Amino acid sequence: MSDEPIYRVRAGVPASAVVLHVPHGSRALTAAARQSIVLDDDALAVELDHMTDAHTGLIAARAANASALTPWLLENRYSRLVVDPERFPDEREEMRAVGMGAVYTRTAHGRRLRPDDDARDEALLARHYRPYAAAMAGLVDARLAATGHAVIIDVHSYPSRPLPYELHGDGPRPAICLGTDSFHTPAELVQAARDAFSGFRDIKLNTPFAGCYVPLKHYRQQPSVSALMVEIRRDTYMSEPGGPLREGVDHLARALADLVDAVSSA
Repeated sequence: MSDEPIYRVRAGVPASAVVLHVPHGSRALTAAARQSIVLDDDALAVELDHMTDAHTGLIAARAANASALTPWLLENRYSRLVVDPERFPDEREEMRAVGMGAVYTRTAHGRRLRPDDDARDEALLARHYRPYAAAMAGLVDARLAATGHAVIIDVHSYPSRPLPYELHGDGPRPAICLGTDSFHTPAELVQAARDAFSGFRDIKLNTPFAGCYVPLKHYRQQPSVSALMVEIRRDTYMSEPGGPLREGVDHLARALADLVDAVSSA
């Protein structure tokens, strides 16, 4: 078993309540996870192209550097094909219906990714999912202790054309999708995001993806934890499905920094 850390934490300033979260930006796989995947190397590379939120770690890091009050940042070091830290680990998660619960068994196009194996899934949850969740909860607790509140900004990207696994892919696909939660996303946070990303052609709420990440420890329990998901349509900043950056990346990083600054000043 590898002793490599499964996440990176980049420290912000003590006075910052903001946590930038980058859960799906890596293509890296552990040896154990790769062994369980039945795709050949070429098919796996294609799957990683589709399912990786490419360059989101770079966008978040540049935004952190440009922010007046440096936020905290937690980044997943491994691909969501190892485990997806934002899925529920039990039967409540609707994505299990398409083989994409906490441990994926199907690809974005419905092909078999790995065989069903409860023992293997439990090992992956124990090694990756639970420590990751504990680290995120601990970071939020530290922001609460230091500032009295915490703001999670979840940084994602999504393809310009829907993939078959998407359960709600028939709606609008704006340049910026803001995912919200009725308990954890105040109107002021949504407005701050609209203002920060106002230079983009269109911004919509909860389409094609809805909701935002809050650690289960705080979910619907702690109103001092606010959260917002920022989903960036990939053709605004990169060549799809998994290609290089385009010029729009600097604009995105500046907009995300403006959001961090607005939240910090509030």
